[in-house]
Amino acid sequence: MSASKIVLRLVSISFSVLVFILTVYGLYQLGLHAYDYGYRIFTEPAVSSGDGSDKLVSVKESMSASDLGEVLEQKGLIRDKWLFVIQLKLLQYDSRLVPGHYTLNTSMTAQEMMRVMSKEDDEVPKEE
Repeated sequence: MSASKIVLRLVSISFSVLVFILTVYGLYQLGLHAYDYGYRIFTEPAVSSGDGSDKLVSVKESMSASDLGEVLEQKGLIRDKWLFVIQLKLLQYDSRLVPGHYTLNTSMTAQEMMRVMSKEDDEVPKEE
């Protein structure tokens, strides 16, 4: 076996090992990001703590979940519109939102905003 064939074989093996290592690292990073995003679906905190600031949001009949998420993100009420869309679907608020004008606060979580926009809080009987 000649020296050039040995060197070529070593380069081929090294390249295969490098590709394998990069593939494993890429899958590891993808798994970390997927886990982080999945975790945030159920534990995403409010944008601000304390009193926050009030923002007026109009929900229209023709708005999709993505449109609403975009409006909330532009107003600084949520960090990620796609995360909000997933939360809306998983928590089954997507069909319960009621069109209207709402005052939402940056200290509210996405689920609290969904409750307000579905007028779920109005259905709870008040104690007298």
